Amino acid sequence: MQKLIECVPNFSEGRDPAVIRQITAEIEAVDGVVLLDVDPGRATHRTVVTFAGEPEPVLEAAVRAARKAKELIDMQKHRGEHPRFGAVDVCPLVPIAGVTLEECAGYARQLGQRLGDELGITVFLYESAASRPERRNLATVRAGEYEGLADKLARTEWQPDFGPAQFDPRYGATAVGARDFLIAYNVNLNTTSTRRANAIAFDVREKGRQKREGDGLTGPVVRDADGKEVWIPGTLKAVKAIGWFIEEYGVAQISMNLTDIQVTPLHVAFDEVCAKAQERGIRVTGSEVVGLVPLRAMLDAGRYFLRKQQRSAGIADREIIKIAVKSMGLDDLGPFDPDKKIIEYVLAAKRGGSRLVDRTVAGFVEETASESPAPGGGSVSALLGALGAALAAMVANLSAHRRGWDDRWEEFSAHAEQSKVRQDELVRLVDADTAAFDRVMAAFGLPKGTEAEQHARRAAIEDATLAAAEVPLRTMEVAVETLEVARAMAEHGMEASVSDAGVAALCIRSAVLGAGLNVRINASQLKDGGNAAKLVARAAELESIAVSAEQEILAIVGRRIEPAGS
Repeated sequence: MQKLIECVPNFSEGRDPAVIRQITAEIEAVDGVVLLDVDPGRATHRTVVTFAGEPEPVLEAAVRAARKAKELIDMQKHRGEHPRFGAVDVCPLVPIAGVTLEECAGYARQLGQRLGDELGITVFLYESAASRPERRNLATVRAGEYEGLADKLARTEWQPDFGPAQFDPRYGATAVGARDFLIAYNVNLNTTSTRRANAIAFDVREKGRQKREGDGLTGPVVRDADGKEVWIPGTLKAVKAIGWFIEEYGVAQISMNLTDIQVTPLHVAFDEVCAKAQERGIRVTGSEVVGLVPLRAMLDAGRYFLRKQQRSAGIADREIIKIAVKSMGLDDLGPFDPDKKIIEYVLAAKRGGSRLVDRTVAGFVEETASESPAPGGGSVSALLGALGAALAAMVANLSAHRRGWDDRWEEFSAHAEQSKVRQDELVRLVDADTAAFDRVMAAFGLPKGTEAEQHARRAAIEDATLAAAEVPLRTMEVAVETLEVARAMAEHGMEASVSDAGVAALCIRSAVLGAGLNVRINASQLKDGGNAAKLVARAAELESIAVSAEQEILAIVGRRIEPAGS
């Protein structure tokens, strides 16, 4: 899976559009980064910028933006309503896809070190990137704000994580952190009562409500032995919530911030609000996501509701998303367009449809037949494997929904989901193979005038050629794994689709053998004979497994489709 992270720096400038444009121009200039949002606030004198991409270009864009902010923003003149202590006040990194929160914290530390070493910025790490527990909370790190920063830096316990420990009156300091994706999420109610909406919000939010004596509603607040208020926690961790009335729509809502969707996912929050609302005689009519949402949150929700229906979840992502939208009523107050609401789809649209797999079938075939050397056999092999995986998943999905097999839906759904995961990776490998070939061509195009250039060129060619062999080897490995599902569907799938399981095996075997040829031709160009031998040996092993499995699967298919009495 492609690694994607989001960066949300907050700049202490919200009133001068020219300054903001110069900062965001630095971000947009980095190849591979997409600027998603720029939100200036005049009263806060602060601009929140959101951009995303793969980790390396995102870090580069953050460094460039910080360099420009250091040049243009003078904190000695800054006044605003929002807490702040630096020109780039905070700079959190957020995992979107293919990256764990722990990995994102590692990237945040890399960013903090670059800001300190390259730009001389005083950096404190916070949240999941914090260097010590007492620095996790941003409010603690930023306590005293800009005006108290000089005294803070003079204290031993507040030495920065990176950069100088001396106060820079023009810049201040920056807090760099890592946090999970925060989803702003509202659930709609069939009531106009803010009080009742608040009651439900207090039921579910982590903070809960104050404990009161008597009827629990109007009595005095209960206090502990130290005189502190006693609170009854709500049912959902990592959730903040209030109730309010939206005049535009004439309904009350539960307005929530889901601060850790690993702890409380979207669908869990929705179902819990439904349950608490029903206890109070109120019905949920739908919900809305404010801003963007990660694809994983929508897929997790769709799969959850499919499982409740005892339906297979090994279907196309777009179909899973439709289930999520309908199940949570995300189109209740307005249309939910996945291409505008799901962050990965927004990124793909802004980058443009340059991938091979985004073409029509006819377009892909025509490009393959053209004079261009790519896509070639490696990409076609990956596509064959993806088609085989898709056929295996189809048989599993049809079997999961077959009348009379209701008690077996989980068995077939599991097979369909396994095949779908491999199908997705094989689709990715279609373009990865062509990209690997392009990298080899780029290496051959490097300058070779001096001895140093020749050495660098030879090293680049060797690295690129190794990668060009490793990509089809990965295609072989994933395709071989997919044969497990094809075999299971040949043996146990519904009879009417057993021939499709056989075609899946044929496609997968061809994908393995075709990718194997690409491993061999690239391995033959390697100077490192040891690497070449390992690649060829592994390819031969996978070819043997695929050929044997295909023969077994076709034999099973043959037995199941023989005419009765033959």
